[in-house]
Amino acid sequence: MNAHTQDLRNVVLLGHSDSGKTTLIETMLYEGGAIKRRGTVESRNMVGDFTDIEHEKRKTIFSHQMFVNWRNNKINMIDTPGFDDFVGEVIASLKVADTALIVLNAASGVEVGTELVWEYVEQYRTPAIFVINQMDHPKADFETTLSQAKERFGPKVIPVQYPLNSGEKFNQIIDALRMVMYEFPAEGGKPEKISIPESEMEKANAMHNALVEIAAENEEGLMEKYFEEGNLSEEELAKGLTIALAHQQFFPVFAASGLKDMGSGRIMGFIDDIAPSPLDRPKRKMQDGTELACDATDKTTVFIYKTTSEPQVGQLYYFKVLSGILKPGDELVNAENGETERISQLFIAEGKERISVPQLEAGDLGVTVKLKSAHTNNTLNTKGTDRKARLIEFPESRVRKAVFAESTSETEKLFAALNKIREEDPTLKVEIDHDTHEAVLGGQGQLHLELVQQRLEKEFGVKMQMKNPKVSYRETITGKADADYRHKKQSGGAGQFGEIYLKIENYYEGMEEPSGMNIRQKTIEELPWGGTLAFYWCIVGGAIDSRYIGAIKKGIMSQMKNGPLTGSPCQNIRVCVYDGKMHSVDSNDISFQLAAAGAFREAFQQAKPELLEPVYHLEILCPDEATGEVMGDLQTRRAIISGMDSEGSYQKIMAEVPLAELDDYGSTLRSICGGKAKFTMKFSDYQLVPANIRQELVKKYATEKAEV
Repeated sequence: MNAHTQDLRNVVLLGHSDSGKTTLIETMLYEGGAIKRRGTVESRNMVGDFTDIEHEKRKTIFSHQMFVNWRNNKINMIDTPGFDDFVGEVIASLKVADTALIVLNAASGVEVGTELVWEYVEQYRTPAIFVINQMDHPKADFETTLSQAKERFGPKVIPVQYPLNSGEKFNQIIDALRMVMYEFPAEGGKPEKISIPESEMEKANAMHNALVEIAAENEEGLMEKYFEEGNLSEEELAKGLTIALAHQQFFPVFAASGLKDMGSGRIMGFIDDIAPSPLDRPKRKMQDGTELACDATDKTTVFIYKTTSEPQVGQLYYFKVLSGILKPGDELVNAENGETERISQLFIAEGKERISVPQLEAGDLGVTVKLKSAHTNNTLNTKGTDRKARLIEFPESRVRKAVFAESTSETEKLFAALNKIREEDPTLKVEIDHDTHEAVLGGQGQLHLELVQQRLEKEFGVKMQMKNPKVSYRETITGKADADYRHKKQSGGAGQFGEIYLKIENYYEGMEEPSGMNIRQKTIEELPWGGTLAFYWCIVGGAIDSRYIGAIKKGIMSQMKNGPLTGSPCQNIRVCVYDGKMHSVDSNDISFQLAAAGAFREAFQQAKPELLEPVYHLEILCPDEATGEVMGDLQTRRAIISGMDSEGSYQKIMAEVPLAELDDYGSTLRSICGGKAKFTMKFSDYQLVPANIRQELVKKYATEKAEV
């Protein structure tokens, strides 16, 4: 169970939902002797997918760490969800893997979920192996799936195997690397090795030669031998292919049926022989730009890539040892907060089971418990070592809902529970919208948020309500206006008096200075809610004492925080205060605050006020045949299409869409495309609201204000 760095293989299984990842990994554990019998999804007894919610949904929702000892190596495996609602689990797992095993459904080909994970495989430059799974499916089509993979992922996708038959009678695989045919018994299991049929030799030889060339290209000595002898030994082939795979120079393709236990043993043999160990991977780039080698003789550095909680146990911390050797009792310092953490217990995980170990070497994956103040994305170091691994970058939210408890008394309990779930799932965002004063929960999709809602009820006993959030609009002006306002209040004794003359206009960077003004002072303020206030003090002759500048600016800001049209914040406005009056006794700060607020409010209404709305940049990947319907739906959402591109059998659509039109977009897209689409959204900018919609919003605000 303890392995040296060179004997480790860290593999993450990726793929679209229903590609058969969890069944394949169960079979691999069985083949390696880690389990005595294979579980099934229906029986709810698999090593992975062990949570109650996964049993109920019959889907992988969380990543699960497992391992198997195969020959002389320890293969760590991480199973991941296929739904892109749970993409955070995929990204975190890829961060610590050294090889990605990408599982394709032979009946469905390259699906959108595979497209999604491929982007992260490329981002992390992870070596990848493809498995065309479910070859026993009646509609299995190896060649079409292989062709789609080559089209989408490039010419480096090279088959190592191909099935001689497929569908319900699938039981024969020709292996071009070992130049042998595997024939499986009807019930699956250990195959018989037999000679490749004469009719297949030409195809198998061509595939074998392609693999030999890939191996030879990576070492001068091998290339010379290949030219001289025309072939390489199995050991030489393994050496060259390891280098090629480790540097993403080729992506081998295998055939299998995880359900029938056909082909999984050969895949594990390839991982054992060819897949890179942590030593074969490039040095890890750290936050400060330095590089860290995976060296067991170095000081210890550990990276936490995932946290979960478990009843009676508390928080579990899943990590990778980046360097050194980790043992129970070690004290490490958290590079994020300086806290010293004692590793009281050290485990390796086999699904929900945890096995105590005396140490873990650099490159290995493990679990610990009871840390004081550690979180996902934290780096722990030997005392005196200051290293920080690059952070996992989780995606922006694609769906947002305003959330609230069923009763006021449960509000505190709700947000305490949400924060605990958010600790485990960094793709969740919980924040208070300071414009609308709503609590907003952001996630990756409707299914993602529904799962949170379900967990809150089952694990924490609190019910959460969700509704579409209000949109945070902005107000601005497109014209110019002058206004004056006198605030006067007399109620016996000292009163209040302040009079302001000001001019406002739309502000943009680089605009000319105002003409006809004696500018005495100017400040350019970046507003807390975005945008700018350019404030010019143009008073001459002491009409208003300069000690009131702060009060006047405060009065203007109070109006800008709650604009006159809809109560939304104002932005990008230049205000020139050029005249006024004060009183030697009655003038004070509050008088000029109120006078400035009144003058600004009146000027704003005369300066061609406009309402701005947040617009998001969407990138949608959808099947060719659904493009027309997706485009039609976007048009109903006031979208502006900014571009289109082909990606294999998918179309990428780029569009700018107002946030107000994106409520439940993920559900609509899933419905249109039968789940075979994905999208990302990112804030772009604020743009003018159409006049008819602006009028409705202004009218609604006026009505609500009158009712208060």
